[in-house]
This record gives sequence, C-alpha cells and structure tokens, in this order.
Amino acid sequence: MRLARNAARIAAALVFMAFCPHAVHAVDELPGSLRNARVARPVPPGEASPSLTYLAGALTDQQVDELRQVAPNVRVLRASGRDDAMQKATEIDGVEARFLSPELLAKATKLSWTHATSAGVDRFIGMPALKERPSIVVTNSRGVHGPAIADHAMGMLLSLTRRLPEYRDAQLKKQWGGGDRDGGPQAVALQGRTMLVVGIGGIGSEIAKRAHGFGMRVIATRRSDTPPEPFVERVGKPDELAAMLVEADVVAICVPLTKETEKLFDATMIGRMKKGSYLINIARGKIVDTDALIAALKDGRIAGAALDVTDPEPLPADHPLWTAPNVLITPHVAADGELTEERWWALYKENIRRFGAGEPLLNCVDVAAGY
Repeated sequence: MRLARNAARIAAALVFMAFCPHAVHAVDELPGSLRNARVARPVPPGEASPSLTYLAGALTDQQVDELRQVAPNVRVLRASGRDDAMQKATEIDGVEARFLSPELLAKATKLSWTHATSAGVDRFIGMPALKERPSIVVTNSRGVHGPAIADHAMGMLLSLTRRLPEYRDAQLKKQWGGGDRDGGPQAVALQGRTMLVVGIGGIGSEIAKRAHGFGMRVIATRRSDTPPEPFVERVGKPDELAAMLVEADVVAICVPLTKETEKLFDATMIGRMKKGSYLINIARGKIVDTDALIAALKDGRIAGAALDVTDPEPLPADHPLWTAPNVLITPHVAADGELTEERWWALYKENIRRFGAGEPLLNCVDVAAGY
C-alpha cells in the first residue's frame, strides 16, 4: 500500500512540475551527505566507465531520458512490481530497494548498489541475504524530506498548542466558540519554551531551525560528534536522553527505527517527560510504546501528542489511540509536498550519475547500525 501511495505521489508531482513550471522551487543545494560515502562500482584510472544496468520503479520516459544524459553508460530498466523485477534480476548492477527480497538478492549476482527512495530503511535492512553481502552499497533518501516534515511537525504542534481542532469543531457547528472562549485552557505560547529534538539529523535539524524561529530554546541528542548548528544550544549523546527530557516542553522524535530505538519511549522514558509537555513523532510508530503513551495522555502526564506515525500502522478503527485526549493523528503523510519531490529527484539523479562515473555515492547507510 505504501509503495503504491509513493508511486502515485511521485506521478502527481511530475504532472504538477510539467504543467506548472513557474511554481517549481529551485533546489538551492543538493540534498544528501557524503558521510560514510562509498563507491559501488569503481572505475580504474585510465579505463572507460563500464556499462551498467539499474532497475527502477515508476519513472517517466522524461526521467529516464534525464538519467541517460547524466549517466550515458547506465541502462535504466523499469519494473512494474516484484515479479517483473525478478525476471530482470540477473541483469542488474543497481536496484531500487523497494524490489529487494532474499530471492532477488540470490539471483542478482552482479548487484553492487541499492537505493531506498525513503529515508527509513528498516523494512529491508535486516535481511540476512543483504547483510551477507557487505559489498553492496546501500543508500537512502535522508535529507530529502526534511523541510516538508518539519513544516508538518510544527503545524501539528501549533494545532495542539493553539487548540485549533476545537475551533474547527465549533466552526463546523457554526458556533462562535471553542477553546478558551468556552472556558478551556489558554493557548500555549511557544516563545521561551524548550524543544528537545531526539536525533538531530537532516529532519531534526529542519525542525530545530523552525522551533528556533518561533523563539524556542532548542536542545538535542545525536550519536555523532558533529558540532551543533547555531540555533541549537546543546547536543547530548543518546545516553543523556533521560536527563534531558525533564527540561523539555516539546519532545520531537526524529531517530531512525533500530533495535536500540524500538520502544525507546516506553513507560519509564515517557514518565521522565515534564508534566504538561508535548510529544511529536514523525519518525516511526514503533519507537513509542503506544499503551504507555495513551496512559500518559489520560492521566495528564503529557499535554498532547502529534503523531504522523503510529504502532500499529495503519491504525485500526477501534484502536483507543483515536479517542485519547489531545492527540492529533495524520496518516504518515508528513513528507508529502512538491519540494520533497524536487529534492528527491535531484538526489536520485545525482546518485545515478555518481554510480555511472564510479564516484562515492551520497547517503550511504551503515547496514550494521541500521541507518
């Protein structure tokens, strides 16, 4: 279902860009990172670039032409689904990660690169067949979705702190009321409050930047020793998370889903949050213990939760999270947006160029670490 939705989203963005070129943003700088960069298929000095085959998903003829221009030695094939991909497996040197399976990996003996069109790689990174072939370079689309997801996260937070759903409900009833007009709590001001960004990578940095713009103090956690951005006051290591939670009025979860982060926000960790604080999760639903979150919302430990992801997902119609107090839920759509598609395509095309030229690829994933 998610693959079909992504394909439809990309197709819609391409139509938009084709018919409304004046509305398309310029990608100021290429998304992607050279951290842990690796070459998938080296080109020895003095030798011509080899002929390579890459298996893609729902690309248009125009996109295939653009790839041919930047990487003339890369033949781009398209597959309509996993069965079709299996038929082409013996030919391919690179493949979109959506087609990965143990069966495809067994047949694709020439494979040296796989690219995930999403930032998350938890759906396939644990495949033993992939781990057993460390020569295969894995890349993802982290950094592509940051601006759109950050806008979505702040929009959800403002909806909760400004009590906008209540006013919308009143509007639908044609009532001049809602919120503190009807005796409810006053709206919460973000200025002067503290946001804790848990995992300040590409997405987390965009959220932190926007929070700073609202006058918030920003602190964060990060595994690496990368210096903090100017708008971040302090960065701690993951083992400092529990101690930092007591400072935060808003906690934004931006870490990838790994063995270490699954159920990271359990009853104990949620219990460390400041009373009356807000939780934002735009990462993966399984990072939060849903039962513990519902309990904290019901007993007033936290004031509200903004969730673009849930566990389980999709959320069943009879799930108690739907009716928990002060929860705003969106169906895993935070990355949607025209700018996301432009950045996605810029990264995709650049990595195809690098693949054909034998250059280090952007956004290489540490398979052992899981992100």
